[in-house]
Amino acid sequence: MVCKTFYVRLTIRILFITLTGLLFAICLFYLPNISLIALIGIALVLQTVSLIRYVNRINVRIENFFLAHLNGEVPDIAETNRKNKEFFRLNEYFSRINKEQENIRIKTEIQNSYFKTIIDQTTTGLLSYTGEGEVDFVNDAARKIFGIYVLRHIRKLDTIKEGLSKILLDLGPGITQLVPIVINGELIQISVKKTKFKSGDRLLYLVTLQNIKSELDTKEMESWQKLIRVLTHEIMNSITPITSLVNTISRIYRERDTGRILQPAEITAQAIDKTVKGLDIIETRGIGLVDFVKNFRDVNKLPKPQFEKIDVNGLLHQIKILFDDPYSTETAKLKISCPAELTILADRHLIEQVLINLIKNSFEACSETLNPVIRLSAYQQYDRTFIEVEDNGKGIPEVVMENIFVPFFTTKEKGSGIGLSLSRQIIRMHGGTLEFHSVPGEMTIFTIRI
Repeated sequence: MVCKTFYVRLTIRILFITLTGLLFAICLFYLPNISLIALIGIALVLQTVSLIRYVNRINVRIENFFLAHLNGEVPDIAETNRKNKEFFRLNEYFSRINKEQENIRIKTEIQNSYFKTIIDQTTTGLLSYTGEGEVDFVNDAARKIFGIYVLRHIRKLDTIKEGLSKILLDLGPGITQLVPIVINGELIQISVKKTKFKSGDRLLYLVTLQNIKSELDTKEMESWQKLIRVLTHEIMNSITPITSLVNTISRIYRERDTGRILQPAEITAQAIDKTVKGLDIIETRGIGLVDFVKNFRDVNKLPKPQFEKIDVNGLLHQIKILFDDPYSTETAKLKISCPAELTILADRHLIEQVLINLIKNSFEACSETLNPVIRLSAYQQYDRTFIEVEDNGKGIPEVVMENIFVPFFTTKEKGSGIGLSLSRQIIRMHGGTLEFHSVPGEMTIFTIRI
């Protein structure tokens, strides 16, 4: 590790100490001169101390080298080599270590810069913080979303929306929540999703933030267009035959060539019969149109939920009783799976309405299925409760899937098309979601998440 110069100097120092020790012993026993003995003893002590300090220089060099690295410093090995030529090999090893450390540091900085560039270029906001809410990292997209460029603790977000920090702290991992906030007088919708990870010994939470206002606006426009198409179709189905019948009845009471209105004596029994039948049809279509408008009013005037603590297991079994008699002749079996202690905070009557509607749809979907089974299950994940209605019926055709929640859209001959739309609105009023997954010809599962 060290060069020959060090060994030579070390050997010479040891020899001098040995000779001085012999001289001290000779003087002590054969030349009892106190002054000479004291002088030689002092020389012996000084030589010993000098040897110890000389040998200890290696330990000091190693200690200083590692202390410098622990403090984030890089010692100047080139300057050290010029001053300590006897340790040039040791210094050479230190120099190689410095170069390796510098290369690793440069690579790490390049990699960090690369990832930081990617993170800052993404349109998704990223925010990481500790369990106490201290912000560890926030990217440019998150700063732009909130309009805040210095964020050290998430409680500062309460200045944007009251309780926003609590929403982020209470949000369960893997749960996506839609949070409306007002920035510079504009309402935007932020999709928030949270996950947790470890960085060394620290437990951190990473939240992704995405402004989905434009996507929601697009979806809202599409929903309105679908609704308008359905409304137009339904209204035209009623108005067209009414208009046609009115025109037909009007022609009955006029001369074909001149358009003159017939006198009572000129009206035949056959004309009166046709008139009565036409008016009956107009009345039927009018009643249908009134019912349609009433359904539309029902969609837009849902009652405000009256929240109470509900035993989910008891609720599901009570709903099952409702279907025992009306469907006793059917082969479909309704099976329930739910923990005994599971509870939710909801409006009992509204939730019952949703579940009854979903179960009725499942029975209808299984009407032509061999060995039909309908499963009604509930469970809890994190802080959310899930209620599922699953059947092995005919499923939902792909061409219908995107429209099943559109008000008044229906594939049933006698359906109003508002059941699923109302059900989704009710669940949204509870702060939850109603989604579905279906494989045509195999199964359908509707999932309520509250």
